[in-house]
Amino acid sequence: MSTTTLASGQETRLYEVADWYDAESLLTDDERRVLGRLRTFLDEKARPLLGEYWERGEFPEELRQPLIDLDLMEPAELTSDGQSARGIYHGFRIFELARTDASLATFYTAQAGLFRTAIRVGASPEQQREWMPRVVDFSLKGVFSLTEPEHGSDIAGGLATTARRDGGEWMIDGAKRWIGGAATADVLAVFARDVADGQVKAFLVPREARGVAVEKIHRKTALRMMQNAHITLSGVRVTESDRLHNVNSFKDVAAMLRAMRSDVAWIATGIQAGAFEAALKYVREREQFGRKLGSFQLVQEKLARMLGNVTASLSLVVRLTEQQERGIYRDQDSALAKMQTSLAMRETVALAREVVGGNGITLDTDVARFHADAEAVYSYEGTHEINALIVGRALTGVSAFTT
Repeated sequence: MSTTTLASGQETRLYEVADWYDAESLLTDDERRVLGRLRTFLDEKARPLLGEYWERGEFPEELRQPLIDLDLMEPAELTSDGQSARGIYHGFRIFELARTDASLATFYTAQAGLFRTAIRVGASPEQQREWMPRVVDFSLKGVFSLTEPEHGSDIAGGLATTARRDGGEWMIDGAKRWIGGAATADVLAVFARDVADGQVKAFLVPREARGVAVEKIHRKTALRMMQNAHITLSGVRVTESDRLHNVNSFKDVAAMLRAMRSDVAWIATGIQAGAFEAALKYVREREQFGRKLGSFQLVQEKLARMLGNVTASLSLVVRLTEQQERGIYRDQDSALAKMQTSLAMRETVALAREVVGGNGITLDTDVARFHADAEAVYSYEGTHEINALIVGRALTGVSAFTT
């Protein structure tokens, strides 16, 4: 079994129970130490705040800068040889965040996954040299602004935000919705349809530019800590230098999505691990009919099913990450991972809530957070149906998407 030294100096596996087949053994000692540092921060600083802020529907701002200061995106100890941190490390970083809280995972991957991918895939080499170091150190904070009020699953053909070239500038009009972290971003990576050729282009729009309005979405029952926004763009002007030069059609956007869906599959897997661990802790301690809940046959069967879901999901995302690390990126692979881990997540959080009983609807056991937040993750980055159709198209060679 692999071990690592946590901040306490204790030698232990990070994922003692949830990682049944020891996928952690694929990590290096340095990678485990970085993840151990994150684990200590989450347990000591973040976890005590989560219930209160989730109930209030606010993000714990006191965690934002300390989380950034952990240097998790490209940690110095993992990049001293000039290479980037490995994909398996990035996956487990997402897993660790999500097994603590889905909003924290979504907040961090909004920058480290979505926005970084927009720059990595969409920016020209010159733009990458200018922007990427600032993305990594969070001095340029951005969000991925694709979904619209009336277009989610049909965004490829239905994207309605427009961009009109006017000399050396572009004028952008439209609206975006469900954009997490927009209110605190420096720039919005906005996708708009060029009225001249009908193709999708992408622009880095300053959040404080004239004509940009950002409104918090209220009355959510999932990801309550994550601040999702409705964005209105009215005659917003940006320069040609702020256009992502490698985004010239929706095919270029699709290249981003196939990379980002694997991040969401890791989130779905981490949520399962967090719900399973919380439920297991509860049934080991709670007594009914004079016995620990964990001693009942029906409870043990549900625990075994939860563990099976976590193990299968973790095996799936680890293998997907290994393929992507070798340069194999296929729409159907990331779609299958997102679809399957989300399905397993839905069952796992429901079983966790079930074995915790009435206390499973309170924030005291953590299970309620995972149970509610899972519904948002189930839908974003492609619904179950959309991802299933992507896989089905690859299997049959026939597209079943309606037009």
